[in-house]
Amino acid sequence: MYFQALFIFSLLIISSSQAAVLDFCVGDLSLPDGPGGYACKKPSKVTSDDFVFSGLATPVKLIPLIKAAVTPAFAPQFPGLNGLGISMARLDLAIGGVIPMHTHPGASEVLYVVQGEICAGFISSSDNKVFFKTLKQGDIMVFPQGLLHFQINSGKTSAVAIVSFSSPTPGLQITDFALFANDLPTELVAATTFLDAALIKKLKGVLGGTN
Repeated sequence: MYFQALFIFSLLIISSSQAAVLDFCVGDLSLPDGPGGYACKKPSKVTSDDFVFSGLATPVKLIPLIKAAVTPAFAPQFPGLNGLGISMARLDLAIGGVIPMHTHPGASEVLYVVQGEICAGFISSSDNKVFFKTLKQGDIMVFPQGLLHFQINSGKTSAVAIVSFSSPTPGLQITDFALFANDLPTELVAATTFLDAALIKKLKGVLGGTN
């Protein structure tokens, strides 16, 4: 009985060592992204640079319509994140800037205010309750996965925030663009949102939608 138990234990040790988790899986960006992320780069081709990203030091150009910009550090920009379940981004908001109502289907988000003042909030899916707060420098706020949320520069100076996500590819769907930046017919948008057709056409004109 003793030797039988010892044999089974030895098999378990061998099996667990064979199924050991890789230390990392730097994304091979030359291959397509899939539901599980990118395929792993060959270990012999992995370098220290794969684990370093300097892109958040300098913001990208502001989008005039929203007076804001998002600089991502997701797996496509930072392949060392691939498979690790994390990512980051930088938010820059000019005075009056806004990150419109949106969701991240694949991740929860934590926002840290580096500079300025940001009014941020989210809406629960169970009862549409709104949770929002004016955040000052040094404040942190969390946004649960998949919930509609927003950020607005509510101060008198430009604002900067760093956000982290619980996925290397959190995904993004902006509500306004989902409704007004495509070819979904105006009559269907009107029927499902109760908005006036003239207003819908105006918004489509601003955001590049048709029909």
